Amino acid sequence: MGLRRDPLIPCLIGILHIGWMYSGKLVGAIQSVFNALVVAGTEFLGIIVVISLIVAMSKVLTELGADYVIMRPAARLMVNANVAFWILGLSMMVVSWFVWPSPAVALIGGIMLPIAVRAGLPSMGAAMAMNLFGHGIALSSDYVIQGAPTITAKAAGLGSEQVVQASIPLVIVMALVTTIVAFILIRRDIAANRAVHEKERQAFESKNQNVEITSLSVIFAILVPLAFVADVVAMYVYKLKGGDATALVGGTAALLLALGSVLKYGVESLEKITDFVRDGFMFGIKIFAPVIIIGGFFFLGKGELSQQILGKGAPGFLEDVGLALSNAVPLNKAAIAVIELAAGMIVGLDGSGFSPLPLVGSIAAAFGSARPDLNVAVLAALGQIAGVWTGGGTIIPWGLIPVAAIAGVNPIELARRNFIPVIAGLAATTVVAILLM
Repeated sequence: MGLRRDPLIPCLIGILHIGWMYSGKLVGAIQSVFNALVVAGTEFLGIIVVISLIVAMSKVLTELGADYVIMRPAARLMVNANVAFWILGLSMMVVSWFVWPSPAVALIGGIMLPIAVRAGLPSMGAAMAMNLFGHGIALSSDYVIQGAPTITAKAAGLGSEQVVQASIPLVIVMALVTTIVAFILIRRDIAANRAVHEKERQAFESKNQNVEITSLSVIFAILVPLAFVADVVAMYVYKLKGGDATALVGGTAALLLALGSVLKYGVESLEKITDFVRDGFMFGIKIFAPVIIIGGFFFLGKGELSQQILGKGAPGFLEDVGLALSNAVPLNKAAIAVIELAAGMIVGLDGSGFSPLPLVGSIAAAFGSARPDLNVAVLAALGQIAGVWTGGGTIIPWGLIPVAAIAGVNPIELARRNFIPVIAGLAATTVVAILLM
């Protein structure tokens, strides 16, 4: 149970201790605590803003009924349990890439989950599909918003595009292994418990959607996907990466938020948009508040950021640890990959998918300093996948509550069902990472 505790107090104590040891003064140590949080907050501010704006925009889509229109065509394709698993999962993945998994849970769960169950997919199978594709594949890759790779890359001293590119083969392996294993297990469960699942399916027959669809709903259901597709095209044409790509997505979300508010509420939108923005930023701060403190501590490991916190000339402490380890212990690629995997999974046990990212990025940078031949981006991407799949909410019950609640299943049982697919995926991904490093 101790591994479930949040690491914020140890991180604050760590910053204080390092600040005191470096400056030799208590006043300087106390100042370093604040400086670390400011540096981390500054580094993460852009991604906090874009996620908050996207969540705010998703609330406008719900008010307009556009979310239902967007999901309805995919829902019609669910003709049986086999198809329902993949359609539900892929829909969750795509929506999560653009609006993040937490808002996507309510959207997909409310609209598509009942249809999937009526098609013969058990509620537990539907929860697994949403969980693995959303909080697993989409959140660990995060290719559109790029929150995860941005945090990992900053700690590793890389560009976010380097981590994104390095993660592609690892994400593909992780996605294929976890979803195929999960699908096989779900098929076995359906065959062994047909009577139970049939009773569950019949219970969902009475659940109908009562959503008012207007011309405005249809317009925004077309406009929003087109706008984000245009963003992706612009990123490719103008070679926008990292912060530039994030700015484009964030600006698009802000404009769609304003336009949707005005068209829905008219003059009242001047006040209504404030509620949407407030809700969005409350979500963003809730997610990132602990990450800022954790990041402040692990940023002491990187020379450039350490100097911003402690002052000019401060070393990168974790980089020094990596060099010391390389001199004391022979570090081969397999051992390094296992250490990175374990670090991401252990820190992820607190239930926050982003908490491990500053650590895994810093560890990757430290090993990269010790072994110049190492592909730091691949190692950082492996740690990112391990941390997000563990802490983001696939194999720990306290991270599964939103999906479990909307599917009406036990979060402990859902974690147990996810365990074999996720562990199998992590094992296969680690092997591939070792070969690519």
